[in-house]
Amino acid sequence: WKQSHDKDNTNRIKNSTENTSTICVSVCVFLQTILVGDSGVGKTSLLVQFDQGKFIPGSFSATVGIGFTNKVVTLDEVKVKLQIWDTAGQERFRSVTHAYYRDAHALLLLYDITNKSSFDNIRAWLTEIHEYTQSDVVIMLLGNKADMSSERAIRREEGERLAREYSVPFMETSAMTGVNVELAFTAVARELQQRSVQQPSEPRFQIHEYIDAQKEKSSCCRVF
Repeated sequence: WKQSHDKDNTNRIKNSTENTSTICVSVCVFLQTILVGDSGVGKTSLLVQFDQGKFIPGSFSATVGIGFTNKVVTLDEVKVKLQIWDTAGQERFRSVTHAYYRDAHALLLLYDITNKSSFDNIRAWLTEIHEYTQSDVVIMLLGNKADMSSERAIRREEGERLAREYSVPFMETSAMTGVNVELAFTAVARELQQRSVQQPSEPRFQIHEYIDAQKEKSSCCRVF
């Protein structure tokens, strides 16, 4: 199974690279983003919501190994291609997903606000991330399933406190309603895009301030 799985991944990576060379004729920045977190926190649903703008209830079994989606977003008239990798949360697939950490530009680390153990495991995930990723990788902590507030096990303040401890941006998201989903991806994309063009004399892009400003501007939906 492992040899077959590795061969499939190799072919997919080759194909994705070929697709990148075609698309990047008109795309200025290429970024690799990885979704990580315990199994069942909603990584695949979050990705589908961002990519397709919809929620498909009860349609996903646990991700096996890793899969990816390409999506082009426009930031200030600059086209940015995100290659988003959806990883399996189960321990037995960690050796597979570790190989993808090294090339990641950004990681979205998810927990389920209704599942205390998924939050308790965040520290272990962050330790693992720091061990295998580049030192300048962008990390964002997301408390997913914010629509399920009646079943909440983790208060938003707890997520905010943990994010401050590790100096990473934080927000609560809902793959079901779409709340903050696009903002999560575009915020890390903008951070990375700004890094690629920023001059040493220019002030550094502040992702926390950007997120707060976007939340204030949003009047079409409730922000958790």
